[in-house]
Parts: sequence; C-alpha cells; structure tokens
Amino acid sequence: MTIVGVPAGWPATEEEARAVQDELRGRVVLDEPGPPPGTGRVTGVDVAYDDGLDLVAAAAVVLDAATLDVVAEATAVGRVSFPYVPGLLAFREIPTVRAALERLPCPPGLVVCDGYGLAHPRRFGLASHLGVLTGLPTIGVAKNPFTFTYDEPGPARGGSTPLLAGSEEVGRALRTRDGVKPVFVSVGHRVSLGNALAHTLALTPRFRLPETTRRADALCRRALREAAHGRAGGGAQDSTTRQAPTS
Repeated sequence: MTIVGVPAGWPATEEEARAVQDELRGRVVLDEPGPPPGTGRVTGVDVAYDDGLDLVAAAAVVLDAATLDVVAEATAVGRVSFPYVPGLLAFREIPTVRAALERLPCPPGLVVCDGYGLAHPRRFGLASHLGVLTGLPTIGVAKNPFTFTYDEPGPARGGSTPLLAGSEEVGRALRTRDGVKPVFVSVGHRVSLGNALAHTLALTPRFRLPETTRRADALCRRALREAAHGRAGGGAQDSTTRQAPTS
C-alpha cells in the first residue's frame, strides 16, 4: 500500500495551524468569476477516515460539466496529518486530497469541496485553503451551516438566502430540491458567489447534494475499506487512477 506521508513542516499544533491560515488567507482571490457553469470539467473531492488505523482516504472524481458523466477518478490513502479540531479540519485532509488531485490523468477544472470556503470562522475553510495551495478555482458546498445563521429559502429549487456571520454574508443557503433542506454554498478561490450557486444547481439535477460530492464520497469510502482490509490482512492495496473511455 502506498501511503501519503505528512509533508515536512506541516503544522503540528493549533497555534501553528492558525498562523498558516492567517498567512494564506490574504492570497484568496475573490475578484474572478470562475469557469462558466455547465462547461469544461468539474471535480469533486471528499475524504473518509479510520482514526483507529491512522488512515485517511481521499477521492477526486472528474465529471463532464455538461453531461455529468465521469471523465476520470483517482484516490490516495494517507496518514491522518492533524488532530480533530473544529475550524482546522483542512489540516487533516489537504495532503491526501492534493495527492488524489495530482494523480488525475487530466486537469480537474473547478473543484467542489464537501465543506466550506469563506463560510468559516476564520474565513479560510477547506475550499479556500485547497484553492490557494493549488491555484485551482474552488467552491465549498456543505451539508450544514456550521456556526452561521440564515433564513429559510423559499420552498422551490433555486431559492437562496444569505448565510450570515452577524451582518456579514459569508455564503448562501441554497435549495437544490423542492421542499428539501438547503445546502450551504461558499466561495473558495477564484470563483464568484453567483457562479458558485449556478454550479451547485447544475450539479444537482436529481439529488440534494452535488453529483461531484456524491461520487467522491462513495469512492473515498471504498478506498478506505480496501486500505483498511489490506492493512488488516497484510496485503497491498495501492491508490487508484482511472480515466473513463472516450467515445
């Protein structure tokens, strides 16, 4: 099994991690619209953990933005690189997520994270952190509002309301299905909030969560099961890369 190691100099304490956030936050680009929704490629990333085995599995799944067909996918398995601390989860995930992205056989296009960007207590969640480190356009689409407040959007698909930190708008609560609870969209890096909302709607033709997130979630869970089985059985289970056949 190929295990992604913890990068040299990676923060080991909460104080060090917050200092890194403070340093990198100023590099977030907020004045670019990002790729037009429904064009090019869009990639979902997600992770799954086995803290008992000290393993984290990451998946990156590339979709054709117009058809939502899978173009390529890759996984990586690494060591858990930071303890669980709310607001610092990116430090547990990014080394292995980057490894999965680097193993893709094609450019990822827009990256959709199962988490937060500016909708973060320090305005620097996973989507922003990953975007700054990779230079890729990123957005965060989360399942819950974290510590922020919002009014319920209208009941129809496409309704949205501000996600607020006091009076500051840090994202939007977005209804992706009629009568279903909203998701929480925030800018990560190099994408406008309006385009982030449009991308999210384009990625949710049937379900509450984006297809990018649904596919990456299933793939990283499978990769973790295989890695844990290989560890328990003493066998080898390498990380994977796959490109969909072209027509």
